This record gives sequence, structure tokens and C-alpha cells, in this order.
Amino acid sequence: GVARIKLGLANKLRLGNLDSCRDIGFAGDYVRAMWMMLQQPAPDDYVVATGETHSIREMCEEAFGYVDLDWQEYVVQDPRFMRPAEVDLLVGDASKAREVLGWEPTVSFRGLVRMMVDADLKLVKQEHWVG
Repeated sequence: GVARIKLGLANKLRLGNLDSCRDIGFAGDYVRAMWMMLQQPAPDDYVVATGETHSIREMCEEAFGYVDLDWQEYVVQDPRFMRPAEVDLLVGDASKAREVLGWEPTVSFRGLVRMMVDADLKLVKQEHWVG
């Protein structure tokens, strides 16, 4: 991915539908929501989501931009990765979790992308002893 390209170990990132939009959030925020659900006196159903959507294109822009690269020079849309039954937009409504549990996501989309890039850079450097 981005880390391998930044470190000179790859030159392309092949992806499917760049316009697909998802509600992308931090797993740690979702685990905290689960813990909050378990503290309730009675079980209930909750949707845990950020309520925001971001495209794969936005994720590429953010991730490559974070390491000072132009994503358009490296990302290739590959038909082999296009899903035949793609859902173009997935977004959750976490209003019940907010109202009943007092839960709010704490990590922004930008923060999450940067966390992911930082973690991948660290991993790839360890795997390849890149300084």
C-alpha cells in the first residue's frame, strides 16, 4: 500500500471502485461502544457508526497526501477488484448509541487514515529494515 510506495518497495496500488463510499471508523471507538452496551441494565440493539461517509478516493487522497505523495501517480483502478454487486453508499445512524449510551466516536477520518499509514510504515520498515 501507501507505506510500500513511500519506502520505494512498490510503485502502484491496484484498487477497485474508487467512488464507493463507506462509514469508516476506528475499531477502538467501536469496542468502547460495545463495552458501554454491556454496562446497560437491559440488552438492546444499537448501531455503532460515525454517521459520515468517505470514498475510497478520499482515503487515497488523505493517505498519500499524509506522506507527501500524489495518489493519482500511484493508484490504478483495476477491474479485477470491482465487485459485481457493489453497494455504492453505506452509512450508519448511531443516534440511539449517542442518546442512550452517550457514545461518540473520538477518532476522525483523517486521524484514522494517519494512524493506519503510521502503523503500516512502522511494520514495513521492520520487515525490510528500511531506515
